[in-house]
Amino acid sequence: MARARQLIVGNWKMNGLGADLVELRAVAAAVGGKTTPTVGICPPATLIARAVQTAADSAVVIGGQDCHPKASGAHTGDVSAEMLADAGARLVIVGHSERRADHGETDALVRAKAQAGWRAGLKAILCVGETRAEREAGRALSVISAQLAGSVPDGADPTNIAIAYEPVWAIGTGLVAGTDDIAEAHAHIRAALGKRFGAAGSGIAILYGGSVKPDNARAILALDAVDGALVGGASLKAADFLAIVAAAG
Repeated sequence: MARARQLIVGNWKMNGLGADLVELRAVAAAVGGKTTPTVGICPPATLIARAVQTAADSAVVIGGQDCHPKASGAHTGDVSAEMLADAGARLVIVGHSERRADHGETDALVRAKAQAGWRAGLKAILCVGETRAEREAGRALSVISAQLAGSVPDGADPTNIAIAYEPVWAIGTGLVAGTDDIAEAHAHIRAALGKRFGAAGSGIAILYGGSVKPDNARAILALDAVDGALVGGASLKAADFLAIVAAAG
């Protein structure tokens, strides 16, 4: 099967006010109608509707950073997948390591959130990855396998999910996994998806996330096993993010 179309998604995390949409405006202007690679931005929930308007004349897609498993209810402060879709989002990040660590999210909860995204018509970007202690103990691949088995719902295919490999120790630290380590992890994920989902699993995009920056993006995205990137801090400035988009070809 041909390599999946590359997907470059910026995760603004808990950053961004209305004035910062000027950065998205610059990204949208540069991307225009170009759909390869697919370019997305996941701003905080407060900006999603305005971000959709800002990017309306471009191919840039907007996503949410999280969602509640249920469509509605007494869950103060939470946002449902249906609310994200209603605001114009087309993507949702689930299972990010910061959610798993800071909020104690389990694989079962991540799976339910991915299913919620599907219910609302959103493509899920589901994150997996090991801590430094797990890697040093030689458990990186087994941790990834367990997260994939527990977090990825049945029925996954290239249209409804992408997997983001994010070694936890490389997120926001400036550290980046070596290309050999990235290739090994992505090949492992690809094999697991293929074994479970057959041809559909072989086509699911596998993104790398973990301090992706303009100066390392080209080497990472050149790896055959890497189908795109989930970009954190470097997505906050249009110039940096666009350099990464350019590196994807």
